[in-house]
Amino acid sequence: MLIRYKKTFEKIAMGLLSFMPNEKDLKKLQQTMKLYETERHMQLFLWKEEEDIIGLVGLSFTEDTMELLHVSVNPSHRQQGIGKAMIKALQDMYPEKIMTPSEETEAFLHRCQTNETGKGSV
Repeated sequence: MLIRYKKTFEKIAMGLLSFMPNEKDLKKLQQTMKLYETERHMQLFLWKEEEDIIGLVGLSFTEDTMELLHVSVNPSHRQQGIGKAMIKALQDMYPEKIMTPSEETEAFLHRCQTNETGKGSV
């Protein structure tokens, strides 16, 4: 289940974000977290299964689009379709938005592509 980030989940979110290639440095990671906490157009979502938070997606919203900036799944839960499930949940949550990738997430989003067309499809 996709849930919105709250400050109480900061350590978990930072841990998941640190799996992103460009978020290894602690200062960079802290700056990224600050952006998600302060910028209105940026939003973090966490993926929760039972009581565990095992995934994260970060987005930047415009009027028509949502740019996928970050996507991360706990390594022990990878290759189970969680990343794809997070993308689908976001598309269901924001059907009027077109999802676009950042340079970092382009390959992942391409792998998640479906045969659907129209708004909200990848």
